Amino acid sequence: MARPAAQPDPAQDIEKQIAALEAGPPSEADQEEIERLRGQLEILRRAPGAKSSGDAWEQVLIARHPNRPYTLDYIHALFTDFSELHGDRRFADDPALVGGLARFEGRALVVMGHQKGRDTEQRVKRNFGMPNPEGYRKALRLMKLAEKFHLPVVSLIDTPGAYPGKGAEERGQAEAIAFNLKEIPKVRTPIVVVVHGEGGSGGALAIAIGDRVLMLANAIYSVIAPESCSSILWRDWNHKQDAARALKLTARDLHGFGLVDTIVPEPSGGAHTDPPGAAAHVKSALSATLAELTSLPLDKLVTLRHERLRKLATFVVEG
Repeated sequence: MARPAAQPDPAQDIEKQIAALEAGPPSEADQEEIERLRGQLEILRRAPGAKSSGDAWEQVLIARHPNRPYTLDYIHALFTDFSELHGDRRFADDPALVGGLARFEGRALVVMGHQKGRDTEQRVKRNFGMPNPEGYRKALRLMKLAEKFHLPVVSLIDTPGAYPGKGAEERGQAEAIAFNLKEIPKVRTPIVVVVHGEGGSGGALAIAIGDRVLMLANAIYSVIAPESCSSILWRDWNHKQDAARALKLTARDLHGFGLVDTIVPEPSGGAHTDPPGAAAHVKSALSATLAELTSLPLDKLVTLRHERLRKLATFVVEG
C-alpha cells in the first residue's frame, strides 16, 4: 500500500514566502504582506488549543490563521450541488472571488465569497484573496442572476482588501467597488453576509452589503489593516497591536455599534481547531436568518434594507 503524501508544514511554507518577499525589491505592499505572514507564524507557534484572551491583536492573528476554514471550505461543508460560475462578461475571471449556484438545506441559492490559498501556489493563483475589478463585477453579475431567478444570496467575506496593483487600477478598481455599493442595495432578493475571516475595507464591503450581517466570533472587519494603520499614524510597523485595539475591528465591537447583526460562536481556540464544528455554528445561524428573510415580501425587504443602511451612520448638526 502506498504511503499517504506528507502534508506540507504551514510554518515552513510561510517562512519561505517571507524569505522570497524580503529578497525582492522593497515595497509598501510587500512589507505589509511580510507583517501579515509574521503574524500567522506567531499564531502557529502558540500552544495547541490555547484559548483566546479576547485582545484585538490576538483576534487579528486568529482571523488570519493559515488553517482557518476558507470560503470554499464553508461552501463544501454547508452547501450541496455547488456549480461555480466564471467571468464578469467584460474582461476575465477572477479566482480570488468564487461564486455560483448551490443548495442550502434543499433551497436553491447563489453563494459567493473571497478565496485565499493554502500554499504558495494557491495563494498566487488566488492573489491572496484580493479581488481585481473583474471579481467585483462577477459578484454583481451573480447577484443580478439571483434576482432574476428569485434566489437568495449568501456572501462569504475573507479578504485583506481589494488588490491595489497597477492593472487593477487601470481597469477601474475604485469604480467597480463604488458601482457595487450603489447597485447591491437595489437587488430585490434576500442577501445574507457572513464575515468568517478578514473583512478588509472596501475589498470586503463591495460584496458585504446585505439584509443581515453575521460575523464569526474571531473574525475581524476594518477600514484598514492594523499594519497599514500603524505605518500611517506612527510611521512604522511596530504599533500594529495598538492600531488593532483602536480600530474596534472585533465582532464584539462591531455588534455593539450595530454594524453586525449576529455574532456566530466558534469552537474553543478558533475555527481552525474544529472546522466541522465551526461550519455547524454557521449553518445554524444561516438557516435561521434565511428563514426570516425569505418570509418577507420583496418590497418590505428592500425598504428594511435601506432603513438599515441609513442607520449605520449618525450625523449631528450643531447650532
